[in-house]
Amino acid sequence: MRRWLQRAADVVGATLFAALFGVFLVQITARFGFNRPLPWTDELAVILYVWVILWASAFMVKAREHVMFDLAYNSVGPRQRRAMRVLGSTMLAVLAAVAIPGSWDYIRFMDREGTPVLGLSFMWVFLPFVLMLAAVVVRYGWIAWRALRGDGDDA
Repeated sequence: MRRWLQRAADVVGATLFAALFGVFLVQITARFGFNRPLPWTDELAVILYVWVILWASAFMVKAREHVMFDLAYNSVGPRQRRAMRVLGSTMLAVLAAVAIPGSWDYIRFMDREGTPVLGLSFMWVFLPFVLMLAAVVVRYGWIAWRALRGDGDDA
């Protein structure tokens, strides 16, 4: 099941990126080929970019592939690393969990506003942010749980 879900997340991410690339090509062709810039391509490219980045961060990029400042982590022994993993992962999970209600309230509030050209509700533009926060809670909660149990180095 986990493998199927990861594959589905990868397919969605690849589809979002392909759509972004397609819109970008349409934008370039219209602007430089026909000297007729299309306002909707600028707006859709920005929206798709936000979705691609947040979707990939939430569901595609593994925790160990995210940017880390690990000088202190690599300079200590296994016991201290485990404590740092538990503390850091718990902190990230808790902070993301605390941010979800306020973020969701704001995103729901933004449902009343639409994008200037396409008229797409800003709720749909910013929805992947809440998905990313939820993924952070689950991912780093799992890493903290595994570190508490002494299972592997998930960082």
